[in-house]
Amino acid sequence: MKITNVEAFWLRSPIPKEKQHFSDYGLLTNFDMTLVVITTEDGLQGFGEAKAAVGSSGVCASIVSCIENELKPILLGKDAKNISRLWDEMYNGTRDHYALARGRKFPILGRRGLTVSAMSGIDTALWDLKGKALGVPVMDLLGGACRDKMPAYASGGWADADNIGEQLNGYISKGFSGVKMRVGIMDGTVLNSVERVKAARKAIGPDIKLMADAHGTFSVPEARQFCRGVEDCNLYWFEEPISPDNRHGTAEVRASTCIPIAAGESEYTSFDIRDLLEVRALDVIQPDAAIIGGISEAMRVGHLANTYQLELAPHCWGSAFSFMAGVNVAFASPSATIIEFSLGGNPMMYELVKEQIEVRDGMIEAPSAPGLGLTPNWDFVKEFKQKL
Repeated sequence: MKITNVEAFWLRSPIPKEKQHFSDYGLLTNFDMTLVVITTEDGLQGFGEAKAAVGSSGVCASIVSCIENELKPILLGKDAKNISRLWDEMYNGTRDHYALARGRKFPILGRRGLTVSAMSGIDTALWDLKGKALGVPVMDLLGGACRDKMPAYASGGWADADNIGEQLNGYISKGFSGVKMRVGIMDGTVLNSVERVKAARKAIGPDIKLMADAHGTFSVPEARQFCRGVEDCNLYWFEEPISPDNRHGTAEVRASTCIPIAAGESEYTSFDIRDLLEVRALDVIQPDAAIIGGISEAMRVGHLANTYQLELAPHCWGSAFSFMAGVNVAFASPSATIIEFSLGGNPMMYELVKEQIEVRDGMIEAPSAPGLGLTPNWDFVKEFKQKL
């Protein structure tokens, strides 16, 4: 399992016009991701994803550079099986020997941001490698499945008040028993967001789980006003009500409402999640394996969720690789009960890999294929690889 090569590819694929949508990020016309490939001396390869943005589009050149110029030299010649040790060596840099000897972190300056995103792709690829080497899904390496299958919720919901019901019912017709819609600054006013949520609940009925996601765009007063306006809509959760830079503000919003508050997709490492928990800001924790530090760190967040008796709901908006990373973590975590499934235009979910990811009757079955169970479509990679 000696590592002989580490590669990173920035992929940018156009989203078909009929599947494009407007949000607070504007019109999303492309989907970006960083594909990380780790090769061992026996030719085995593991794959992971690193993100430059939580949404669909983001410039990944810095992540590619970080992986190839900063992290690759740390990894070459090392044993790919020692995932925890390699994580600490990347996180602590030249002071890794102190960290390993003393049992605490001595992090590099890039302990947050794109360096951790780059580490995320590497860490996920290492887990994929180990699962393949042992012939088991990553989930089994994390402790095995807590459930045989889990419900998925359809993630989308950008239509206006007159059309949001039809859009969400279109998701429900595919078998989903939970749906998420976007709100926030894209609506112009808080009252417009409230109107859209009320229209959604009226259209889908009382029995479907309904989530609302503001992408961190409300102010604290606006988020509190929104919560008051939709308190009779039985939201399953209200996601990223305000900027992730203001954890105390998120706690203030949570204290003002009985609606569960969700966040975490914009956070780096379990230390950031700990800080949110210390100020009592969250009911639902949403790590993104392609951002937070890979499967290793997402699982550490899962342990925090279990300890604090909160819900874990990994952010799974990305390529097939970060999706399956989140799925493996969710199935291995007692605190996870539902999985996000993107209904946006996403060629990275379906065309990037040879396997077909399926939701049947709104349910996802526990992973069974070795590693992440995914094989890149190298023709797709070749076509959409960006020149740096």
